[in-house]
Amino acid sequence: MRSTSEFGRRLCIKGTAIRLRRALTTTVLLLLLLLTLPAVVEAQLDYTNNYGIWTYTPNNGNCTITGYSGPGGDVTIPGTINDMPVTSVGTNAFAGVSSLINVTIPNSVSSIRWGAFSQCFSLGTVTIGSGVTIIEPEVFDECTNLASVTIPNSVTSIGDDAFCSCTSITSVTIPNSVTSIGAWAFEICSSLTNLTIPKSVISIGEGAFSDCGSLTWITIDDLNLVYSTLDGVLFDKNQTTVIQCPGGKAGSYTIPGGVTNIGDSAFFGCISLGSVTIPDSVINIGKLAFFGCSSLTNITIPNGVIGIGEADFNGCSSLASVTIGSKVNSIGDAAFYGCGRLASVYFQGNSPNLGSLVFVYYYPDWSGTELWDPGTIYYLPGTTAWGRTFGGLPTRLWNAQVQPGSFAVRSNQFGFNITGTSNLVIVIEATTSLANPTWSSIQTNTLNGNPLYFTDPQWTNYPRRFYRVTWP
Repeated sequence: MRSTSEFGRRLCIKGTAIRLRRALTTTVLLLLLLLTLPAVVEAQLDYTNNYGIWTYTPNNGNCTITGYSGPGGDVTIPGTINDMPVTSVGTNAFAGVSSLINVTIPNSVSSIRWGAFSQCFSLGTVTIGSGVTIIEPEVFDECTNLASVTIPNSVTSIGDDAFCSCTSITSVTIPNSVTSIGAWAFEICSSLTNLTIPKSVISIGEGAFSDCGSLTWITIDDLNLVYSTLDGVLFDKNQTTVIQCPGGKAGSYTIPGGVTNIGDSAFFGCISLGSVTIPDSVINIGKLAFFGCSSLTNITIPNGVIGIGEADFNGCSSLASVTIGSKVNSIGDAAFYGCGRLASVYFQGNSPNLGSLVFVYYYPDWSGTELWDPGTIYYLPGTTAWGRTFGGLPTRLWNAQVQPGSFAVRSNQFGFNITGTSNLVIVIEATTSLANPTWSSIQTNTLNGNPLYFTDPQWTNYPRRFYRVTWP
């Protein structure tokens, strides 16, 4: 038995995965900033007006706001300081300023830099001036009270995590000027119910609208040349790749035939989806594709898929049964981590390469003790490289057997019991001769864990008849 702390150190569960992703992003950005710093750093100066004290840096006749202290409330950023236009709100300039309620950004500002208003938890509304062209990464990250923001027609780019965890935003209008929406830009906007993507957008990053639990439908301009929607789900224009299923979609969803690719984080955080049908046309499933789909109970990976990505089903806590197609040759790290109800995993092919922590899961009882309830790996006869365990789970042969003592005539029909592994699809075939057999299919059934009683209504039409049970 492993301790909670050990798993905490080793596993990227949802919150940890997000923090790790942001930490890596932060490190990269800081390195870039260090690499691009000039040899001489401009002085930090102060400017005072009715709203408080502004820290700024002059640069070639313009200036950047780098910090603020004051009473907060309704604040308007100055358009000029000492006759210098304010052209930028700097990195982390207002980060964590809890006194801000409403902010107006003047038209002189052209860029809002990384993390400028992150974790301003009381910030309710933002008016962005018409000069802004770039909203950099994490600008409004975790502004949990932000309910209203107007993005002007001047903005061309919305950065990674720009509005991540803005849990009070209900509606976003993205103007026709925007061409790029970064990864995770509106992730965990849990109150977001209305979203329209204009024709101008040609780039949408991974998970841009993931884990938005109130969003049931994504709308996109029909004239968009890169993206499209079908039943409210975001696809590429040719509808061969699923890009984003809205987080509020509930019940069952069938991926359309012809789709070949399920994109990274495509169903991330779709907590109300009970089932997803994947068509045989799919050949690729990206990483984190079904991360946190906590209502998903079973899934079948079709035979065309060759790999299951990193953390694909991580946190699918209701997942009880998985059938994995015959061509899957690799399963990524933590693919089924946290699937505490996963009782059965059925492999139709040979043993694949396995990442770390793939099937590791645990759940606490009321005393706080971690209890293990390991599932079982099932494999078909004739497949190779299976040991007594796989990924820490016990293995069993996935087969069907006719029970010899069950042969009987019931209601004038001959029959017998068949037992075997749950979810195994079996075919009962018959022939009139074993010397030169010609087998014909009589019946197809799916075993459910209980004995299946097969009966043959045609048994009296033949002087003799032989039966066999086959499965894929």
